[in-house]
Amino acid sequence: MRNTHATKLLFELSETGRRGARFPVSDVPEKPLSELLPTISLATETLPLPEVTEPTVIRHYTNLSTLNMSVDTHYYPLGSCTMKYNPKRHERLAGLSGIVDLHPYQTEALSQGMLQLLFETQEMLGEISGLPAVSLQPAAGAQGELTALLVAAAYFRDKGQKRTKVIFPSSAHGTNPASAAMAGFECVQLPGTPDGKVDLNELKKHIDEQTAVFMITNPNTLGVFESDIKAATQMLHDVGGLVYIDGANMNAILGITRPGDFGGDMMHYNVHKTFTGPHGAGGPGSGPIAVSPLLADYLPGPVITRAHDADGSTSYKLETPAKSIGRVRTFNGNIGILVRGYCYLRTLGPNGLKAVSENAVLNANYLLAKVKDILPVPQGDRCMHEFVATASPLLKSRGISALDFAKRLLDYGYHAPTVYFPLVVPEAMMIEPTETESKQTLDNFADALHKIATEDPEVVHSAPHTTPVRRPDEVQAARVPILKCCPSS
Repeated sequence: MRNTHATKLLFELSETGRRGARFPVSDVPEKPLSELLPTISLATETLPLPEVTEPTVIRHYTNLSTLNMSVDTHYYPLGSCTMKYNPKRHERLAGLSGIVDLHPYQTEALSQGMLQLLFETQEMLGEISGLPAVSLQPAAGAQGELTALLVAAAYFRDKGQKRTKVIFPSSAHGTNPASAAMAGFECVQLPGTPDGKVDLNELKKHIDEQTAVFMITNPNTLGVFESDIKAATQMLHDVGGLVYIDGANMNAILGITRPGDFGGDMMHYNVHKTFTGPHGAGGPGSGPIAVSPLLADYLPGPVITRAHDADGSTSYKLETPAKSIGRVRTFNGNIGILVRGYCYLRTLGPNGLKAVSENAVLNANYLLAKVKDILPVPQGDRCMHEFVATASPLLKSRGISALDFAKRLLDYGYHAPTVYFPLVVPEAMMIEPTETESKQTLDNFADALHKIATEDPEVVHSAPHTTPVRRPDEVQAARVPILKCCPSS
């Protein structure tokens, strides 16, 4: 039976006179809000807050939480976002009192344990990427992108070069051109080849002495490995430019290849994606950057360094690189997520990380093979950790769109994959199973997609049928009244 408390507002549950707590009479003279907050016009009236008991509040928010999908409750194949299971062991370790009670203003001498943990995290991230100089400061992948581009700008300024262009493929993450524009560069987009890769001839047309950076994700957003990456990076280096590797898809190549080895000069990590920090709802995130020794002096500071003291002991210090671009975040990064990433790295080790990527790629290719008969993949029958299918044939034959699939999957108990991105694939469905899902889960998900493809189109068009809120946000709202709740079962 549908829980009405889960779909009613607190204001609807309010009854005059109900209280969750009672406070003693104030011994401070009361003043109207308009005097306390004279610049806020809304403060001239008392806010009409709901009046509810404590059990009502607890039940309300607990019931609301059961309406959410998460990786702890459902399969979540959100392409390019790596929504994989977060080990609860890491949550427990990150919550140890010696970690959560450490104040960020505590002295270096009293923070040696944390500084050692962060230093070792820098070292591991540098080794995995083949780019040894690391800053943990950026708090998200997009900030990591921007930070790396600011490092590149500082490098060219220091060399006395005025470079203006940043080049990226048409399949790039949307944050790439946004970060480039924020860093003050002109954005140049390249068309791709039919198989989803960078067109080297197009790249050659656009690179010159004004080119600062080529931004590329490898494997790319279409789930394809850029096999010509060495040739592309060499073309940039031949004109004195730099290559930025978007590290969003690192979970496909851990322990197999390294951005520094195939020509990258700088990259960011998404610790919350690649190394299982909790992810979603805008955060929390962590986007450390790794760069070649050529760029180490420009990193945001401070970074953590290790010193071997005269008495034979080891200590850890915070130091600012010689030509640093300055801080991009308070303190030393998003520590909570970095600790979880550290636990993940230390738990798995080199062989475990390689197995992560091998299983991520295996799962993606298995699922691709299961669904390509109804959702063909324009870039071919092989992929890395994710693939981009198209619902175009079903839209033409049965009127079922990618959005219809996304909505109807909710009724089957699955979160939708990413839809309509990347824009280079019509009716795109970007599916990433991750390494943490079982064959049974993938089989069941594939079965659900096949069932949706053969259902009455009107049933699919009006989905979801099992959620408190239907389709409030797109053109099909003409068929389904906005915010119409589903009938009680």
